[in-house]
Amino acid sequence: MKIVVTGGAGFVGSSLCLSLREKYPSYKITVFDNLKRRGSELNLLELKKQGIGFFHGDIRNAEDLDALEPFDVLIEASAEPSVMAGLDTNPSYVINNNLYGSINCFNTCLKHKAKLIFLSTSRVYPITRIEQANFIEEETRFSFSDEQAEKGISRLGISEDLNLSGARSFYGTTKLSSELFLQEYAEFYNLSVATTRFGVIAGPRQMGKTDQGVATLWVAKHYWKQSLKYIGYGGLGKQVRDFLHIDDLIKLIDMQIHHTEKFHGKVYNAGGGLQNSLSLQEMTRLCEEISGNKIKIAPELDNRPADLRIFISDNSKIEQEIGWKPSKTPKDILLDTHEWIHENESFLKHILK
Repeated sequence: MKIVVTGGAGFVGSSLCLSLREKYPSYKITVFDNLKRRGSELNLLELKKQGIGFFHGDIRNAEDLDALEPFDVLIEASAEPSVMAGLDTNPSYVINNNLYGSINCFNTCLKHKAKLIFLSTSRVYPITRIEQANFIEEETRFSFSDEQAEKGISRLGISEDLNLSGARSFYGTTKLSSELFLQEYAEFYNLSVATTRFGVIAGPRQMGKTDQGVATLWVAKHYWKQSLKYIGYGGLGKQVRDFLHIDDLIKLIDMQIHHTEKFHGKVYNAGGGLQNSLSLQEMTRLCEEISGNKIKIAPELDNRPADLRIFISDNSKIEQEIGWKPSKTPKDILLDTHEWIHENESFLKHILK
């Protein structure tokens, strides 16, 4: 099998490539990447060591994709992943990359009669609908309450049934737009596709920062004994996210590569779920335990644009219909990330410190 991974030198892409290389040594795997993301050079060295091919290209340029040799599967993991992208500057970059670039990938799949694995996002769900959900304030976190007026929100989190009307960020809108185009490609061009709305993905190889990769950011700041902030929602650190270990994502994509027909015509949530959710406060306690360090964390009262008090992916649909569910815990994520930072400290301190 010949597999192309766009964004293959990034966090998700490189992790996928290395895992697939180990499990399927006879597969030809090609990384397609413009190397824009910081840390790509570290991943690229490891990819080359494992005999994984590299094509320096940009999905925004159809000509670059046209130069690829024939392949069987394309995994589209090249999105600009920051929810903040385009909110305080011209949104052209995120639109060109995440929408027009993705469409170039779809067309390339048609050219080669290849299957497409599309990594979408939980941020397709509208901000206001989630923020207006009923919640309770507990000792260390905010939680969705049992009683909700909006279909698609429950104690378990946000399901695929939530009404998609409303603003969600330029990032979320580009990904939802790509999903809608994929419906057309599947219907009229018979493109074989698996689409998944992933939640917060975390683990080794992620170059964390304040707007993307919060788990890595938290571990890194504790590792190097640097300060942090609890931003928004009263500066209490009670806002919650669920976390999906990169290994659990890889297991799902492996299934999608080899059994795409099970996912065709459907869209699934795939996040950590309620059992793998943490507030910032709770993540701080775990990082203190793992690192042995306690750092200063200051409150910042004002909310960031497009932020959410709580986001948890309700995975009920994919668990019931496909049988996939996460196996690794938030502590596993933080421990694995801490070990990765320790092993690569000399390189990573220039990026994460």
